[in-house]
Amino acid sequence: MPVYLVEVLITNKPLAKDPEGETIHKDLLLRNHYSNIKKVRVGKLLMMEIDASDENEAKEIAFRACNDLRIYNPVAHACRVEIRGVIE
Repeated sequence: MPVYLVEVLITNKPLAKDPEGETIHKDLLLRNHYSNIKKVRVGKLLMMEIDASDENEAKEIAFRACNDLRIYNPVAHACRVEIRGVIE
């Protein structure tokens, strides 16, 4: 059975406040003359290696784990799951 490298990106929903992103933007970037950067949003990146029969099963396993184990809050966060490759 192949092992898939699965990327899970968890971000705040567009209307949700992002205090960490705002702090990085205001206190680091703008104060250090990066005024061309207009906004920062912060998220979590999880890289998983998953045994599965195909890509769809690997994505489903990752998404189900994130939901079942409350790795993210579906009310406040969005969760995107992508296959990044197969590990030989």
